[in-house]
Amino acid sequence: MSTAKAKGGAKASNTIRGATGDWEVVIGMEVHAQVASNAKLFSGSSTGFGAEPNSHVSLIDAAMPGMLPVINRECVAQAVRTGLGLKAAINLKSVFDRKNYFYPDLPQGYQISQYKQPVVGEGEVEIDVDGETMTVGIERLHLEQDAGKLLHDQHPDYSYVDLNRSGVALMEIVSKPDMRSSKQAQAYVTKMRTILRYLGTCDGDMEKGNLRADVNVSVRKPGGPLGTRCEIKNVNSIRFIGQAIETEARRQIDIIEDGGKIDQETRLFDPAKGETRSMRSKEEAHDYRYFPDPDLLPLELTQEWVENLKQHLCELPDEKRARFIKDYGLSAYDAAVLVAERDSADYFEAVAKGRDGKLAANWVINELFGRLNKEGHDIEASPVSSDQLGGIIDLIASNAISGKIAKDVFEIVWTEGGDPAEIVETRGLKQVTDTGAIEKAVDEIIAANPDKVEQAKAKPSMLGWFVGQVMKATGGKANPAAVNEILKSKLGI
Repeated sequence: MSTAKAKGGAKASNTIRGATGDWEVVIGMEVHAQVASNAKLFSGSSTGFGAEPNSHVSLIDAAMPGMLPVINRECVAQAVRTGLGLKAAINLKSVFDRKNYFYPDLPQGYQISQYKQPVVGEGEVEIDVDGETMTVGIERLHLEQDAGKLLHDQHPDYSYVDLNRSGVALMEIVSKPDMRSSKQAQAYVTKMRTILRYLGTCDGDMEKGNLRADVNVSVRKPGGPLGTRCEIKNVNSIRFIGQAIETEARRQIDIIEDGGKIDQETRLFDPAKGETRSMRSKEEAHDYRYFPDPDLLPLELTQEWVENLKQHLCELPDEKRARFIKDYGLSAYDAAVLVAERDSADYFEAVAKGRDGKLAANWVINELFGRLNKEGHDIEASPVSSDQLGGIIDLIASNAISGKIAKDVFEIVWTEGGDPAEIVETRGLKQVTDTGAIEKAVDEIIAANPDKVEQAKAKPSMLGWFVGQVMKATGGKANPAAVNEILKSKLGI
């Protein structure tokens, strides 16, 4: 059995309390990622989403007699890129097999997949959970065709078949049973999605079904032998993955503690009812009668081709996070937030270039991301460009505006657009740095509040009240540092 390797401190407890003591959950994942390609795995049909039913179907996809599959080179390249991104072994020779089963959305009566000789072998993914870094092993990545789709709500007496997805290339990424909690499983799928999106090998859109997971769950007494696992099929959101694991683990524990035994089976998670329900008994490999597809030769790659793909990989999230910490002096947490999406990381780097990295990160994370989340935008739809946000930071750094005024400028740019420097100039928002003007305002506040002066001398924390009054009197434009210094001098603090 493979076990997770933890780094960074004492391992947190991941046990679940039952009536007879603690139980450990053992989790493995099979992530199905739709390959980002314009054509299907073995035909030239479009992979576009949302088309009319059965409009993206070739004779090959419909399994017409005599039609032979032809491998899509780009789909293979995408699988290899993904394997490289997972630090996995790339198998220079792999074989496509027929996985035989009968279902209305599978016109061939078999799925072309890979069994004993996949294109990608063992790899690993690092995840962070509760401040602890752990490594989850990857067992394999193989290419396979997707099936079609059954539509059950078109007619009360019939189900309809849409073959638009039939033949679309999938990467099935199989983890080792290294995860021990729903949080770890959620972190794993989140990280996997991030890596795939960085590489551009899958768009990770779970809502469209382009990324979904089969979750294998079993329970055991800590340190005991592995229990019987159940597979929860096609879970299509990070939140539901967590809920499905918690629900299924509790179901299994209750059955065992009541004297029953777990049947190996495939189950579905019903988020509305908060339960898993039986779908079918779990099939073994021999039930599918795998054999090499006679219409496809073994897939043979050259090391030179693989190396060329490797040389052109983008910087991956773990590498980027380490660089952000080193080059910009960011905390591990801030760096992790910024690299979660490639577009966000690119935006930050454009803002931070030639500027204070920590200040740039603070504005991107707190002001920009906060506003984007509030209004439901992603970074690509941001009304404030990286150049505009960088301009605001330049104005702060040059003491042209205070942090408070900067937020006002950000609001103007967000709602109206424009150049921050011109907005500050035309609207008279420049920070007052003239100590004479500030001193005049301080003198007026002190003269008008003799009782507060005595309180401040006895209790220096009262200084904040005076700062607030001066800022109010100057329309928030006085330099806060200068205000503090002058007040301390005048009040003898």
